[in-house]
Amino acid sequence: MSYMNKLRLSKSCIGVAEKDAVMRVLNNGYLGMGEAVRDFENELSKYFGRPAICVVNGTAALQLALQAAGVGEGDEVLIQSMTYVASFQAIRATGAKPIACEIYPDDFTIDLKDAQNKISARTKAIMPVHYSGGGGDLDSLYRFAARNKLRVIEDAAHAFGSIVQKKLVGSHGDIACFSFDGIKNITSGEGGCIVTDDPAVISAVRDSRLLGVIGDTEKRYKGKRSWEFDVTSQGWRYHMSDIMAAIGKVQLMNFEHHKSRRQKLAKYYERSLSDVVGIETIKHDYNEVVPHIFVVKLEEGLDRDIIKQILEQAGIPTGIHYKPNHMLTLFSESAPDSLPVTEAVFPTLLTLPLHPELNYEDVDLIVEKLEEVIESF
Repeated sequence: MSYMNKLRLSKSCIGVAEKDAVMRVLNNGYLGMGEAVRDFENELSKYFGRPAICVVNGTAALQLALQAAGVGEGDEVLIQSMTYVASFQAIRATGAKPIACEIYPDDFTIDLKDAQNKISARTKAIMPVHYSGGGGDLDSLYRFAARNKLRVIEDAAHAFGSIVQKKLVGSHGDIACFSFDGIKNITSGEGGCIVTDDPAVISAVRDSRLLGVIGDTEKRYKGKRSWEFDVTSQGWRYHMSDIMAAIGKVQLMNFEHHKSRRQKLAKYYERSLSDVVGIETIKHDYNEVVPHIFVVKLEEGLDRDIIKQILEQAGIPTGIHYKPNHMLTLFSESAPDSLPVTEAVFPTLLTLPLHPELNYEDVDLIVEKLEEVIESF
């Protein structure tokens, strides 16, 4: 049986309200960064309980946050290798070097013991990646950072809405960066934001996202431009547009529904897979974690790539999150020695469909087919 016309691995879930919001911006005739961006930032700041600044995507958020935190040419940033290449590229874009670290095998967060062994005189920051929505032991990570005098830039692209150790991700700590691309927990089509209490970081990002033009943000909010201005530091064209912000604001208003759907589906997956031999799930508390993706680990002896191919042929799309960055040519020098845990885990990972428009019947079909394929080995 083929489900090709029905199932999607991930999906942008938008409705009439988002379309109406975009039309209001189009009818207004100002499509760049203006009032809608300001309003979206204000709503995000209320949500997190501290300042939020919007940019064009999550990768730009990471880069600008690093830059604003003083990370630059010749510096080093500790990060787990198991993450999307965007995290590594953001570090490299500042002139710094990503230092690939091991993961804890239960939740794929950065192994602090391995990170400690890789600290050098050039280490300036640590970038924990909240894989699949979970943040691990963030309290221990912040103690580690304090001991070693490191800035913390949380890559929270997967974790919008997640609670870690009884705190909303992004509501506390040093700097947190989120992605609003088309398939994240909330979307603005593209987009991202930086959240922090550090006024120097907020000020730097406000200018650097607009090519470093000092004070241009306030004029843009009013639909104006700076004609007489100064630039004192490297900037980029990384600002968000009003079209994106209009979508994002509606998504934020409706987030509780999407959050609930993701959590309920993840719980249902866990129950449905609990008796399937050869499958292990990441142990998240889905009352608190809002999953961006649902990843399973296959036991030794099961060929992930063959299973993936069979499922795809049956119309069930799957993904692989992610090929470790130290195994990519550009970042091969980020880990001179092997990362045995990461390298052992990677071939076992398979991402199953997850998005708010999936339903329990879909999950039943996916699990049934997955179990059938595994039993054939």
